[in-house]
This record gives sequence, C-alpha cells and structure tokens, in this order.
Amino acid sequence: MIPILPTAAMRRADGRAVARRGVESLVRDAGLAIALVACDHLPSTYGARVAVVVGPGLNGADGRVAAEQLRRRGAAVEVIEVAQQPSALRGYDLVIDAAFGLGCSRPYRAPHVPPTTVVVAADLPSGVDADSGEVLGQPMKAHVTVALGALKPAHVTGHAAAYVGELRVFPLGIECDATDGLVDASDLAEFVRWSRTDHKWHHAVDVIAGSTAMPGAADLVTRGALAGGASMIRLASRGELGHHVAIASEVVRTDGPPDPRSRAVVAGPGLGRDAVSWLAERLSGVRVPVVLDADGLNESVIAVRRRDLWVLTPHDGEYERLVGSTPAADRLDAARTLARSSGCVVLLKGPTTVIANPDGHVRVVQSGTSALATAGTGDVLAGLIGASIARGHDPLDAAALAAYVHGAAGSRLARYARSSDLPGAIGEVLAAI
Repeated sequence: MIPILPTAAMRRADGRAVARRGVESLVRDAGLAIALVACDHLPSTYGARVAVVVGPGLNGADGRVAAEQLRRRGAAVEVIEVAQQPSALRGYDLVIDAAFGLGCSRPYRAPHVPPTTVVVAADLPSGVDADSGEVLGQPMKAHVTVALGALKPAHVTGHAAAYVGELRVFPLGIECDATDGLVDASDLAEFVRWSRTDHKWHHAVDVIAGSTAMPGAADLVTRGALAGGASMIRLASRGELGHHVAIASEVVRTDGPPDPRSRAVVAGPGLGRDAVSWLAERLSGVRVPVVLDADGLNESVIAVRRRDLWVLTPHDGEYERLVGSTPAADRLDAARTLARSSGCVVLLKGPTTVIANPDGHVRVVQSGTSALATAGTGDVLAGLIGASIARGHDPLDAAALAAYVHGAAGSRLARYARSSDLPGAIGEVLAAI
C-alpha cells in the first residue's frame, strides 16, 4: 500500500531523512520530481511559459529547484514570491503551486488561473489542511499533485480531495512508519491464497441473504463469494427464492444456523428490514468473522457479536442509521468513529471507499467507478469480502483488498452495467494477477 501519513508523522519522517541525507539533497530530489511531472504535462518543455508560485518554507524551496530544472530544459520560467503574487496568472502554459505545504494553517487565496492552464501542486494544493482535508481559503485546483514522501489525508479525504487532481507519489527514499495507506494493484499479489492441502471446508462461507421479496440478493452474494475464491457456500434465506436464483454446484441450501466449520459469514442483503430479530438469533452463536451488509446493519444485530472482528459495510444512509448523522467531509475520521464505537471493521462506501478498524488503522480504495452505482453491486462486494476472510486475510485487509478488486472489476464494465455482470469481471481481474 502507499503510505498515508498525518502531518506530525510526516514531519518526523522528514526529520529522519534530513538527518541522514541533509536538507539540500531532499529538496533537490523533491524539486526534480516536480519538474519531471511538469514536463509530462507539457507538449514541449522548450519554450514553454511556466510560473512557479513559491512560499518561504521548504515547499517554496522545492518549487525553486523545479524552476531551475525546467529552465535547464528550455522553459521560460518566472518564479513568483507568494507575498508579491498577482490576483491572476495569465499567459502561462503551466503553473506550479509551491506556496504552502504541510504547514498551511490559515486561509490562502491563490491567484486565478485560466482552466486551460495546467496546474501542478507541490505536495499539496496550497490552502488545505493536510490532516482534515479542510479547505482554507481559495486554493488552485490542480490537474496533478506531486505527493512527496507519502500521501497525506487531504489527498484522499475532505473537500481538499476535489482540488488534488491526478495523484503522483514520489517516496524520495523517505522511510515511513505508516499504519494507514492507499491500496494499489501491487497489494493484490496474494489476494486468493491457495494450499496443496485445501479442501471444501478450508475456505467455506455461510451466507444469510435473500428473501421471497428480494431473491436476487442471495444470488449476487453467493456469486461474489465464489468469484473471490470461496470453496463452498451454505445459503440460508427467508422464504422461498424460487426460480429467481440459479444455485451453483458449490452452494448448499440450508435452514439451519451457520456451520462452525465455515471461516466467515455474510449476512443481511435482501433479508428485509423486519428481519432484525431473526438474524440476530442466527448470529448469536457465531464464532468467526461476520460481514454485515444492507438489512443486517442494525445495532441489535451488532450487539450479538462476541470476540471475532466483524465487518460493517454501510453507505452514507446506513451510516446515518447507525451513528445518527451522515458522515462528515473527513471520511477517514467518520469511518474511524464508527469502527471505535462498534468494535468492528467499517467499510464506508463511496467514490473513495474508506476502511477502518477499531484501532484507528485505515485503508483507502480509489479504484471504484460510476459503473458500480447500481443496485446489487454492494451484495457482490459483501460476498467478496467474506471469501477474502475465508481465504485467510484479517478483516481489515480482507475488506480493503476486496474493495479494490470490486472497483477494478467495475472499471471493466460499461457505465451503469448490470450487477450480475460484476462477478465475471472480478474473475477477470483475479485471473490477470
């Protein structure tokens, strides 16, 4: 994963790097990284007009190095001190925003930049709070942000995330001791774990989903679990599913409680809001992780949890039902809040999906697309998380990896594709690993 560090931790990491290498070396590497990204966004560096807005701190020093690197490549570069910045920057092909970085704690009004001018932000768009993602004043909206050392929370959460644009991360050799991170494709190498001694119970999943009124939910959950590598599924539903659900050979219908040999339970989708007591009774003796989704997201159901770490998968409306208010703009904090109060892993759905555990550790997933904004895709995700747990991942990593695969599969589908197409796309993603 790509580390996400809050301001205090990033400063400590920077301090260790400065002590080891010297500040000049770090600034040189940061400035070069910014310049290289700027070159990538110019048709030709030679003769390009570039403005670099610089502040008094290290962010400004990075910008000055970037300016010199671009001059060496033939660009016409103007360095503008933030204290003398004009109200607008016109006539430039590209603007580098190096006014303020981690240290910005007061409102900053950036110069107006025409929408046709490419804006490259050095580390962060100037005028945002690095930790909360709060917007301070009026920042420039970057086309690309060069994150230096590690990501900061403002890159992925709060109103600031809308100002970041494309994210490019340059570690610069800075050693980061991070407990939070952005999941990327390299994390999927061992998503499905296999062993020569596997048999059907090693990765079995119990599913409690579907009802006479909503039979399709059972189908989508089981197909999501099978796509994620579940070796066998025991399916319990409310009422008759009839011909609406095609039962795979790996799925066994049952009227009983979850089998103690199953490695995970997925419960909630399609049961109906009146199923709370019925579901709570079925889960009261479960001693493995449970993935609660949809109609299972209820305080009375969560209350029967024992020691095992459960996974809650709310969208904003379900979050409000559990917490009493909608998630704040800082979605990392929102997920942490529910994780701590419930004692569960929380996967907060959205364009950026945030997963938090009760210890406050966070994973962020940005692979999702609007193709997933259709009914039933969450049912597939719930099954996929259950399979990931059954395959040996702890609930935090299981939810994060499943969310990334789910988003990557959605990107393979047409806009507003059917949720029934998603399990097949998940299989394609996993086959490519």
